[in-house]
Amino acid sequence: MTNTPADQAEKVAGVEVGERRISIPGMTEEGENLAAETNQAAEHSHGGLGETKQLTSGIGSRANRHTGFDVAGFPQPSGREEEWRFTPLKKLTGVLTDEAGQADAAEHRVTASEDVFVSSLAQGIAPRDSVLQPADRAAAVAAKNVDDALHVSVPADVEVAEPIRVDITGAGAGRRANSHIVLQAGTHAKAVFVLEHRGSAAFNGNVEVIVGDGADVKVISLQRWDDDAVHVGQHDAEVGRDASYKHVAVSLGGAVIRLNTNFRYAAEGAEAEMYGLYFADAGQHIEHRTFVDHNSPRNTSNVLYKGALQGASARTVWVGDVLIRKEAVGTDSYEKNQNLVLTDGARADSVPNLEIETGVIEGAGHASSTGRFDENHLFYLMARGIPEKEARQLVVRGFLNEIIQKIGVSSIEDSLQEDLENELEIAGF
Repeated sequence: MTNTPADQAEKVAGVEVGERRISIPGMTEEGENLAAETNQAAEHSHGGLGETKQLTSGIGSRANRHTGFDVAGFPQPSGREEEWRFTPLKKLTGVLTDEAGQADAAEHRVTASEDVFVSSLAQGIAPRDSVLQPADRAAAVAAKNVDDALHVSVPADVEVAEPIRVDITGAGAGRRANSHIVLQAGTHAKAVFVLEHRGSAAFNGNVEVIVGDGADVKVISLQRWDDDAVHVGQHDAEVGRDASYKHVAVSLGGAVIRLNTNFRYAAEGAEAEMYGLYFADAGQHIEHRTFVDHNSPRNTSNVLYKGALQGASARTVWVGDVLIRKEAVGTDSYEKNQNLVLTDGARADSVPNLEIETGVIEGAGHASSTGRFDENHLFYLMARGIPEKEARQLVVRGFLNEIIQKIGVSSIEDSLQEDLENELEIAGF
């Protein structure tokens, strides 16, 4: 391309090119070659779902990942698949079995103002299944086995002052529950949805979020299960033109938590964010997977997940995918995961993935870090007379507080601070 003076920058699809455009090594305006030949999964490799040779062909790119409502399209995983290799599958037998849940296994209770509409959606009734496309066996099982989905809707141009709460309470360990929730905000609506999980169950929950044009929506998902609960889920959102969307996942309780949190865009001009906080104790497995699908131009995204681990068998997993498609010119995207290991034997797996199919973007990046306390921070605090135990607590609080502050609901932020105090007491800090 011929260089263009800065004051006469050429634009392609509304994005500056020439000397002023963002330069990415190895990229052209056509993007890096992510075709099947460069991402082909060999027969011996895992590759994406990896459930059949047909499904795994060429799925090195997240764009080729299998989705669908047919449970048969997702065979029982063996643990050798890329999608499941970190997950303790023996503990998920109940939620992966294609069967209806027990009617009283988990209660859903909605607390909302009068301008919020609460109803149910039968199979095949829109807007159910208009956003969420099951991406693994668990999500397909939940979609199939929930006759009536919970539908919580905010009309266009309505600003809901108080958070809309959906309290989900499990009736007991091992009791099987399937759940499907549809959260909807009309054009220029503004609302905060809080999903809080307590009690215990073998819980399989889908959540789909429809964010209208110009809407401002926040979804806060709190996993405060008892120690013997199992929770798998998929949360999908579609973000409208010039809309703002924020998803915050907080996972503190439960034996096994595995959440897939994803969003895509309905049009340009939107800003979407995903934040996560988790604290794993001995015996806990907490797994978060995120996917940002930049499928339209000039949108922004930001993903930040932070976790702390203590206990010899504490385990956390974060797998983050960002796909910037060829048509998504002008994209600005970043994802990061940070883990703080507090004791010997705890393990944190962190896998950031970034695919770029066009070089005409504002920016894109990813980062991951896992480590112990910064001794310089401890020294700084202790040198000012703060005892070591209190200094360690301050470091952990400061590390995780960045996510808590993203919630924006003071009552929830205060209660999470108390939860973290309890976690630190368990850790002996």
